[in-house]
Order: sequence, then structure tokens, then C-alpha cells
Amino acid sequence: MKKYNILRPEAATSFGDAIASLLEKLTAYFLAETGEGRHPVFVRFFLSDAQNQVDALRTALDDCPWAGIATSMVEQPPLDGSRVVALALTDSACPNWLFHSLRLSEEEAAGKDSYAQARLLFDKYLDRIRPLGLELKTHCVRTWIYVRDIDANYAGLVKARNDVFDAEGLSHDTHYIASTGIGGATEGRSAVVAIDFLTCPDIQETDKTYLKALSHLSPTHDYGVAFERGVRLSDGQIFISGTASIDHRGKVLYEGDVLAQADRLLENISTLLAEGGSSLAQIPYFVIYLRDISDYALIDAYMERRFPGIPRVLLEARVCRPTWLIEMEVETNG
Repeated sequence: MKKYNILRPEAATSFGDAIASLLEKLTAYFLAETGEGRHPVFVRFFLSDAQNQVDALRTALDDCPWAGIATSMVEQPPLDGSRVVALALTDSACPNWLFHSLRLSEEEAAGKDSYAQARLLFDKYLDRIRPLGLELKTHCVRTWIYVRDIDANYAGLVKARNDVFDAEGLSHDTHYIASTGIGGATEGRSAVVAIDFLTCPDIQETDKTYLKALSHLSPTHDYGVAFERGVRLSDGQIFISGTASIDHRGKVLYEGDVLAQADRLLENISTLLAEGGSSLAQIPYFVIYLRDISDYALIDAYMERRFPGIPRVLLEARVCRPTWLIEMEVETNG
């Protein structure tokens, strides 16, 4: 049984104090989870200032008793004022998941545009999985793609992904991969793209069902991008891609109204989940991306009314279209 949790540090005046508090909580949490028969799979860290925080976080992680589990670090400032927030996954089944969080060094990124950087990151991933007898088309079940200054750099990432997918046999006639493409930054000053990949070595194509919700959402290839709206695995787990306020013709709905956009994107997610035999009631957590930080209090209160007690993290991160004010991603446990 999978379990997700969102953990925050106690109030702190420095990042060092914040990370010490958070890692203490994570250590206690993982100890309790192990006692319940669930073991750590990965942790995603959302940071307020990657350039000043990543090295300190990595050093602190080296001293943790659970050091060595997969982690991701991205600058997407938590809007509750925390310097760092963690999303942790544990699982009683100890699945053979691989989580690759790939970043470019300053030397690798310098002088390259978003297209070249994205191609390099996909090549890094392929170089890691091919010796294991794995392929992108079959074994990668989820990606998270972070783009610095997404309004300027998204198009290059889209073209790179399309070209990689064409070369690897993914198309709208076969399938794509569930994904979130969202604003985010890493510690590298010249890096404008970073990617996290979730891979299941034991999966077969027959274990996956791709969710479309065509009554509410257009096929992504209609507007030139390559990702699946959602995927259901044979064990019942569902990954829903980053979802926004869009209709079945690909049109942005409710421009300028963040609450109406939240309603519509949740309707879209609900329709995708229903296609996979699930519902909003089965969601264990929400990751919520806001373009405008002034919408935080409004959306936080809205989510508390609709989903009281369900863990959530609201992050500052621009969505790939300027008129989208909010995007959410979710999963179900299966």
C-alpha cells in the first residue's frame, strides 16, 4: 500500500534551522512508516531559493539514516512561507521503482537553449535505462519537467520532447507519457530545464491504460505537445498529469478568474479519474501551482473547504500558458 505525505519544518529564521527541523520530521516519519510495514521510495523537495539551498540540503541529507533514497530538489517557492517542503512516498510493496532526478551542471548548460538542454537531459536518462534493458516507451510512466522562465523557454522544451518521442516510437497513434511541464528552477544559473523520471522496470504496455476524458479535454497533440492526460496502472494506481482549466477544444476557460479555473480543472481531473475507475475522494494529496502568489490565500481556503484534511502544497510556479492561473497534479494509491 502506497502512502504520500507532505511535511513542513517548524518556523525557522534560517534555512539551516528549517532543514534540520524538516529532516528530523522526515526521519521520525520514515521510522514510523517502517514500523507499519511501509518503506521510503522517494522525496520531492520544494525550495524557496535553490542556488542558496541545494548544497546545504545535500550535505544535510548525507547524515540522515535514510540517506540514499531517491530525492528531487526544485525551486518552486512554497506559498505558506516555508523555505522548504517535502512530499514523501512510502510503500509496503517495496516496488522496483526507479526515480531519476536529472539536472545539468553549469558547464553542461552554459550556452545551450531550452531545446538543447532538454535533449541532453533525455539522453542522460536513456543512457541510464538502456543498460538495464529498459526503454522510454514502455517503462517510463511519469515525468516532471521544470522550465525556468517558462513563458520564454517552453517552446524549445516541447520541440525537444516531440523529437525524442518520435525517435523512441511514441506518438499520438501509440501513446505518450503522463507528465507535468511547469515553471521551476535548479541551482544551475544557466540551466533552464530539469527533468524527473519515474520508471517501472517490471511494467508491460498491457499494464497501462491511458486516460483521455475527451468530453472535457482535447488530445494534447491537437496543440502540438506530447503527453498523456493520465495513466492507470494494472494495480489501480493512477497518475494524473498537471491539469488546468481547459475544454475539449483546447481552449483556456475562465481567463482571469482563479476560482473558476480551480473548479474547472478539478472537474477535468474528476472526469479523468472516473475513466480510470476512481474519484476525487481517492486522492491522497494535491500539488498546486499558482502563477500569481496573491492568489494563495484564496486557493488555500478553497481547497480546505473542498478537501479538508487532505495534504496539499501550494507553490509559486508559472503554468505553460500565461492565461492559466492555476494547475494541479494528483495521484491515487491504487
